[in-house]
Amino acid sequence: MRKKKKDQSGSSVKGLSDSTPVTGRDGQEDTGGGGGEEEEEKTGTENVTLKQTTGKTSAPAGYTVLGGFENKPVQKVHRVLPQWLAQPDVIHRDIKSNLVPISDIPELSALLVKKLQNNGIQHLFPVQAEVIPAILESAQQGLLIGRGGYKPRDICVSAPTGSGKTLAFVIPVIQVLMERVVCEVRALAVLPTKELAQQVCKVFASHAEGTALRVVMLAGQRSFAAEQASLSEHRGGIRRSLADIVVATPGRLVDHINKNSGLSLEHLRFLIIDEADRMIDSMHQSWLSQVVKAVYRSGSGAEALSIFRRTEPACVTAASLSPPQMPLQKLLFSATLTQNPEKLQQLGLHQPRLFSSIHSHSTAAPTQKQGCFNFPQGLTEYYVPCTLSKKPLLILHFILRMKLSPILCFTNSRETAHRLYLLVQLFGEIQAAEFSSRLSPSERKKTLKEFEQGKIQLLISTDAASRGIDIDGVKCVVNYDAPQYIRTYIHRIGRTARAGKTGLAFTFLLGVQEKNFLQMVVEAGSPGIQKQIVKPENLKGMEARYEQTLQELANVIKVPSSNTFF
Repeated sequence: MRKKKKDQSGSSVKGLSDSTPVTGRDGQEDTGGGGGEEEEEKTGTENVTLKQTTGKTSAPAGYTVLGGFENKPVQKVHRVLPQWLAQPDVIHRDIKSNLVPISDIPELSALLVKKLQNNGIQHLFPVQAEVIPAILESAQQGLLIGRGGYKPRDICVSAPTGSGKTLAFVIPVIQVLMERVVCEVRALAVLPTKELAQQVCKVFASHAEGTALRVVMLAGQRSFAAEQASLSEHRGGIRRSLADIVVATPGRLVDHINKNSGLSLEHLRFLIIDEADRMIDSMHQSWLSQVVKAVYRSGSGAEALSIFRRTEPACVTAASLSPPQMPLQKLLFSATLTQNPEKLQQLGLHQPRLFSSIHSHSTAAPTQKQGCFNFPQGLTEYYVPCTLSKKPLLILHFILRMKLSPILCFTNSRETAHRLYLLVQLFGEIQAAEFSSRLSPSERKKTLKEFEQGKIQLLISTDAASRGIDIDGVKCVVNYDAPQYIRTYIHRIGRTARAGKTGLAFTFLLGVQEKNFLQMVVEAGSPGIQKQIVKPENLKGMEARYEQTLQELANVIKVPSSNTFF
């Protein structure tokens, strides 16, 4: 049996198997041959240098030589955003102090300037003054080519709710298209809800009046056949488009594409994605891939050889730019635009340009805290500590004692909205209505109109109304149920303090919700949320009647304990 080799101190060298080669001072290997003991005597008073050699020797099959590892601190990976996200074009957040006279925007056509003035618009909001010229610049040389002969850059806009984003894309799109000769679908606006689609369609139609442009909405408000008839007609066996601008919801849009209803997107120039963050989250519907497929659908015969033929975008080369083809330019708008590059990658943006009011003029954009959102400038935020059973009583107190009506009140489910509506109805003295998927589109439209006219003091809504809907006269928003996500909170409170006006937002918080909610809001960049305490003695006058109403409600919906509803 071989003796273990000793180092100078006489201790055994551990971690080596008997068959592991050892390299001495002269580079010769000790293979454990016959002269082992002699070699041990020669090197007994010297250090044996152990080296892991590469090239000259290798570990026996089935064994791995370990060693040479050092403990090193792991370097922290810093988040690095693409340059277009980290260094956007900055938009002023203070609307009132930064209004821009229409006459200061030379790119606007005289016809649209007159139309805006007739509608009582003498000034543009900061987001409009920045974005409108940028979109017009991308079509300065016509529909086929952008600036310098290249494909125009896609544009992303992140600005607070109520800052005028809708007009920021309506005005330039109409100006670019109103000189068109042949009617084809050249602009498509996709929105997440029917109500929002209806609102945007109304703005498009209003500003297209007096031009040859035709606006069509595909949102399920009419029958599929009626929508199909409004898109195109056949004369002498030839299809003729009847729409220049289409406003649609994703589901209905995909239906028309798949059923070949006469919607042709082969001439599409502008794809407008409003409420972009929500539209990205609904990508599982594959609506965008279906649109892109329809846009680059290869024609046949003479059409395939025409100047309007389109090929899917690839690397920009001299060959790809000749002959010029109709580019597809994407315009994204949102109050809570994600800064996650992986999510944005799904949109296939081309050299995007970001306009944002999140970043401050006084600070360097790359050092701006990530995850911040746009809070309306004139908004004052409060949170109200409460218990579950007192939440309905607080709503009654806000309207009857604090005189805060009209109130737009948000719940997390349509069941809670319906039960709260029934309770307020039974209590009396308050004109209330609910707004949720329980109602038909026509009923929701009627309800919103009555709320705007002041006939409804309390509108109890699910998040169906929190996305982009512009409701006149909302002075106060109440989060009856605390929102779980910051984006939901931003869109809810964005229904008030619109277009530079002031507004109030209250959030009812249970004790267990306070810490997480307040942390979420502060991290999102809230200018400050204040605590509003409603003393128990202020509610006492209504408690007896409230308890009686709860019993009546229990009988109406036939459950043993109505307190569990809230």
